[in-house]
Amino acid sequence: MTANETVIELSKAKMVLMLLGAIAFVGAGIWFLTLDAEAVRSGRSFRLFFNSPAFAYGLGVISIVVFGGFGIFTVKKLFDRKPGLIFNSEGVVDNASVASPGLIPWPEIEGMRVFELSGQKMLIVLVTDPQKYAGSGNPLKRMLNRANANMSGSPIYISANGLDIGFPELISLFEKYLQKYGTTRRTSD
Repeated sequence: MTANETVIELSKAKMVLMLLGAIAFVGAGIWFLTLDAEAVRSGRSFRLFFNSPAFAYGLGVISIVVFGGFGIFTVKKLFDRKPGLIFNSEGVVDNASVASPGLIPWPEIEGMRVFELSGQKMLIVLVTDPQKYAGSGNPLKRMLNRANANMSGSPIYISANGLDIGFPELISLFEKYLQKYGTTRRTSD
């Protein structure tokens, strides 16, 4: 670590909590798949399913796939020795998100904004060439990057959920380094 570098580690405690949440949702998905179709049709089970076994089973499959994938990613990150984020004079090195782009150089960063989805705040990194980042990585990363770009306006987002830092501190650090090494355009929601 150099004098002009800030390293933010992955938070193992936060990761364990996220893994427990993922396991709970996978368990709920399995439970949805075990519901009796006639009980769902007759309304004896949750009315959440609109008396549709297909809806209940579909919700179960989606829960298992999405949260199972998230759980696998979280387990992988639990054993990852690399820091979650590095801020330095070159740019931001992201190793925290599912579709981590790696180094994002300051000359390619136009600014930032905060995006909130279901109460979850994320730092959106606005880049000069979003397609470069949306089209990079394996097919799953490309799909996630494009979905992020469509939803938030950029394929690059950073959440403090798995980091050993809070969201306000993350924003403050990003702004500090952006002012020093990059541009200073910030947009709001």
